Amino acid sequence: MARRRVGYTVNRPGRRVEDPPVEIPVAKDLQSVPGTPIRDNEVTYYAREYPLESVAVEHSASSLWALDVREDAAPKTADLYRQHQEEIGPVVEWLKSTGDMEPTGEPTGKDVTEAIRAKARELGYGEVGFTNFDRRFAYKSKRQYIKGDLRNAICLAVEQDYIATQSLPSLEAESAHGDTHMRQAEMANELVDFIHSLGYRTQVWGPTWHFGAMIPLFVKAGLGQLGINGQLLSPHFGSRARLQIITTNALITHDRPVDYGVTKFCEICQICFMRCPGRAINQNKIWYRGVEKSKLDFRRCRPVMTSYSGCGVCMKVCPIQRYGMPQVMSHYIETAEVLGKGTENLEAYTLEDKGYFKTGQLPKFEPGFFDMPMGRSEDLVMDEYRERIQDVNGDAGAREAVWMEFREKLDKALERRDIPVDMGMDLGG
Repeated sequence: MARRRVGYTVNRPGRRVEDPPVEIPVAKDLQSVPGTPIRDNEVTYYAREYPLESVAVEHSASSLWALDVREDAAPKTADLYRQHQEEIGPVVEWLKSTGDMEPTGEPTGKDVTEAIRAKARELGYGEVGFTNFDRRFAYKSKRQYIKGDLRNAICLAVEQDYIATQSLPSLEAESAHGDTHMRQAEMANELVDFIHSLGYRTQVWGPTWHFGAMIPLFVKAGLGQLGINGQLLSPHFGSRARLQIITTNALITHDRPVDYGVTKFCEICQICFMRCPGRAINQNKIWYRGVEKSKLDFRRCRPVMTSYSGCGVCMKVCPIQRYGMPQVMSHYIETAEVLGKGTENLEAYTLEDKGYFKTGQLPKFEPGFFDMPMGRSEDLVMDEYRERIQDVNGDAGAREAVWMEFREKLDKALERRDIPVDMGMDLGG
């Protein structure tokens, strides 16, 4: 096919602080809108009338279901998650305390954007951007914890180990996922101390303890665009970035969203859609809560994640994750083709009990594999109680037994909701 015309070039800092800047050429036919197509009035409406809620709360029944299923389907992964839950516990407690910490210095009144950016890069953050803290994307259950006077958001992305990520789905990749969380905690601790020394307050969100949907803020800060796999596709790491946000009252200048060509590129690529083991990714975009996106089918995604070490095939097969945005976009301009598409190097993967799936092959799952409870665990326990109590009629002893069983199940459901979801990706309590 004919070479594509270059519409413009995006300049970005290097992958590491010591690396030279990079240029990302955007083909003219990939030009769309900066960031993600959005209808602000609809986002505002849904945030007001139907606030977002975390998976750990809104679909806690599936989280508890996953705890039990994983013990049989992937016991080594279950052990790894338990280990990480112990490690991340103190981190979460520190995160919860950050909003109440006081500055250690006095502000000078000068803009500190570049000072914070330089410090974050020095600490090892691969992508750093600044925007306003948009509370429309906050979870309903987390709103009570948000410090309302911290109106600026520092968006920070940390790279997950490249080699381990290419082994998805695997214990190695999930271990790298957890290691990245711990690195985030260490770096955030130092960055918070630095911002405090400048005379400003902070509140840290992530890992595990998140205020809400974080990707919209990263997009607004110019750090990538939303892929059809539902993940942030960032310039250097693609979807291999773990996200963290620090809100602050520091005097900073906001970055702007950027059109990297990702929105149109994903429509052409479609690899994650074609290779998803659970067929959970939708090919066509819809408008959802005021955002144009490909809506993932949670019921098709979560069961595969549960049984196969967090899955992550959609991350593995993304060419921007594998090769980097500069290389992928340059290749498209030269050839009008998607780098790696149709090759086993990019598209093949292994599921532990099902074997190797090369390009064009997808696994088949047993009947009932996707039978997963939806909704809140306490609601399901209550529904079960109503049914059981009707069956026993006037038998006082039986009614008491049903009641005691109900109390036990309800207490267990509420207690387990405080357990981090999967590899610390979410937390309800």
